[in-house]
Amino acid sequence: MSACVPTRAADSSRTKRIHRPHSPPPPRPRRFRIAGADVSASIAVFLIALPLSLGIALATGAPLQAGLVAAAVGGLVAGWLGGSALQVSGPAAGLTVVTADLIHRYGWRTTCAITVLAGLAQLGLGCLRVARTALAVSPAIVHGMLAGIGVTIAVAQLHIVLGGTPQSSVLANLRALPAQLAGLAPAAVSVSVLTLTLLLLWPRIPGRVGRLLGKVPAALVAVTGTSAVAALTGLSVPKVDLPSWSSHALAGLPEGPVLGIATAVLTTTLVCSVQSLLGAVAVDKMAAARPGLTARVGRSNLDRELLGQGAANIVSGTLGGLPVAGVAVRSSANVHAGAVSRNSTMLHGVLVVIAALLMVPVLEFIPLASLAALVMAVGIQMVSLHHIRTVTRHREVPVYAVTTLGVVILGVLEGVTLGIAVAVAVALHRLTRTRITHEHDEHDEQEGVHHVHVRGQLTFLAVPRLSRALHLVPQGAHVVVELDGSFMDHAAFEALQDWQNTHTAQGGTVELTGRRAGITIAEPGETPTTGAGTTPPADADTPPTAAGCRCRPWTPWRNHQCERPPSEPPSETSQTSQTSDASDAAGRTGTSSSSGTTGATGAPSPGAARADGPSGHELARGISAFQRHTAPLVRGELARLAREGQQPSQLFLTCADSRLVTSMITSSGPGDLFVVRNVGNLVPPPGEESGDDSVAAAIEYAVDVLKVRSITVCGHSGCGAMQALLTSEPGGAQTPLKRWLRHGLPSLERMADDSRPWARLAGRAPADAVEQLCLTNVVQQLEHLREHESVARALHRGELELHGMYFHVGEAQAYLLTEAFDAGVFDHVTGQVADAEELHSPA
Repeated sequence: MSACVPTRAADSSRTKRIHRPHSPPPPRPRRFRIAGADVSASIAVFLIALPLSLGIALATGAPLQAGLVAAAVGGLVAGWLGGSALQVSGPAAGLTVVTADLIHRYGWRTTCAITVLAGLAQLGLGCLRVARTALAVSPAIVHGMLAGIGVTIAVAQLHIVLGGTPQSSVLANLRALPAQLAGLAPAAVSVSVLTLTLLLLWPRIPGRVGRLLGKVPAALVAVTGTSAVAALTGLSVPKVDLPSWSSHALAGLPEGPVLGIATAVLTTTLVCSVQSLLGAVAVDKMAAARPGLTARVGRSNLDRELLGQGAANIVSGTLGGLPVAGVAVRSSANVHAGAVSRNSTMLHGVLVVIAALLMVPVLEFIPLASLAALVMAVGIQMVSLHHIRTVTRHREVPVYAVTTLGVVILGVLEGVTLGIAVAVAVALHRLTRTRITHEHDEHDEQEGVHHVHVRGQLTFLAVPRLSRALHLVPQGAHVVVELDGSFMDHAAFEALQDWQNTHTAQGGTVELTGRRAGITIAEPGETPTTGAGTTPPADADTPPTAAGCRCRPWTPWRNHQCERPPSEPPSETSQTSQTSDASDAAGRTGTSSSSGTTGATGAPSPGAARADGPSGHELARGISAFQRHTAPLVRGELARLAREGQQPSQLFLTCADSRLVTSMITSSGPGDLFVVRNVGNLVPPPGEESGDDSVAAAIEYAVDVLKVRSITVCGHSGCGAMQALLTSEPGGAQTPLKRWLRHGLPSLERMADDSRPWARLAGRAPADAVEQLCLTNVVQQLEHLREHESVARALHRGELELHGMYFHVGEAQAYLLTEAFDAGVFDHVTGQVADAEELHSPA
């Protein structure tokens, strides 16, 4: 047993901890630190949240303290537990109509209980991990819901702005508006007009003073300014009245019909959850625009965000606060103010608590008309013109309009339900809207060819029309069936296959082209089959076979060649799929023709299929595809450009390499770019000996006539001109190419100059000398640009910017030159783009 007794030192009163030489010292306890950026961001968010929280509470008819409670709980609880580090939660304008209706029907204490139950429902949904499902709701429904709520808020608050009291519904408010206009309260109207004026003009102060003053939130300036004016002039207007916290009403047991309470809980849960989740996604887009921020805070965990919002609603409802949701205005301010962690959101909640406890005498100077005008402005902004343009472009105006009107007239849940029904109806209409045409082209290469063109999804509902079109083809004729869609069900497939077998048995020939996956192109007199001998359904997941190829839409731009096995030569009658997926209704798609599939080096890939016959036929097919698919979508935009003339925003100077599709890599369309292309993306410096009038003329025209605001020089990987510069020998015959490439010699000299830092890519070194020269050449050509007189004048006036760009073809990765041209550092461009409009939509 003595062996089990631990050995002690002779002097046990002095214990010493002995560490082995290789053991690290024990880590010191980490001290809690808050970054300075989080402190400044929390102050900015607090200054916005304070007046808005009071205004939303006033708009709902709840106790004014309820807005402060919800703001504090949203910052502390949702900020701590939520899955989005930078999203700010609190009382949201999108919940104003719902909460006001609940207070009117059931009273304040039952409304608080409904908020608690909605929080429990959110916790359940978060545990079930269904947060991503909420994102399946059509954006047109969400935007329509917000627009309807905004209209309801604006109409109700207009009565307070005019010095009256709002009614219980939008229709009642509209009916009472003439009487309210007849009995205006001059003091309330004066305060409201001053508030709206400050809200409108404060962000628009010009110059350096405006940039400095713009850091102060316009909402704070409007409320503070009108409060000071009202106090100094002695205006007799109703003001904020915050009773003692000792009399603050907390949640009680829900009282009312079970079905009504359940409907209220469902509505509150739906609106809070969808608004918070969409806000978290928008915050991720905003954070992606700040370099390094996404890596620090990570992407939002939507399930955790739902859990955090549920916990916040439970606490807020229990303490007598309004329902809590993610708020776009405060979240946008948080990101733009430089927040780097969730500490800014939590600290803003602490500041709200301090204000609620210590600033009550100051808050009671605020006129109620000022808060009403502030909330009315927020409601008007919720009817976003950007959202209306978006739903119009995507042909979802009926969904948006029905949802908006339903929310205004019937209520939030009823309006959203109607919007979902209309969205489903529109989707079914699009699924069944199939255009089937039959054309007989007697002037085709093969006399008597019949064309049957199917546009849209081919389902059983379109089988009768398909059969009528196919039976117009006479026996023994050659027919081309072009299937322009992405889906074919079993009934349509069988109808097409049966007709095809019958037609070929009667001596006719059938050629199937288009996007149908798994359907091959038949030789004359043969039935299209796969390698197994039978044609599978179009949506079957079968690999490409030796009998044909399978094309899939892989980008918005689609005009690629189909690859065949290297051992199989192209068939004489093979037709290359050349379609243009004009999915963007704005017309921003590109159509390109190529003679084969190329690799990163520019050489044709082994086995790349080439269309036999004259290249003019291939070009004609591409033009024909443009006329059928893309031209109807871009005709309106091109007609506008024809009337107004070109007004490009930038000059884009790049190489003539066929792999560089400028419209694709810049996501641009007609009228956006003034493009100059030459071998090696060279900009000859001005001068009698070395000048080049074609490039110089384009630069002068773009800068002096078109007034472009920026010029971009774009190089690319595997540039043949740079390879020729590296391998060229002095002397020899001066061909046109050699005479042109002499303008790239300064780039070679720059790369060989040890006194200058080499141009480089952020994150890795150039792969070889060719890539090094490609990067150096971009920097050198920017210096040549500065020597042109028109560019120098525009730069001096501050009307022009110069940019460098490098595109790696094999990686499909773009790099932008940093501001310091001499350093020559190219930083990569991420694939995530921030959509600021999503966060600027008040909610």
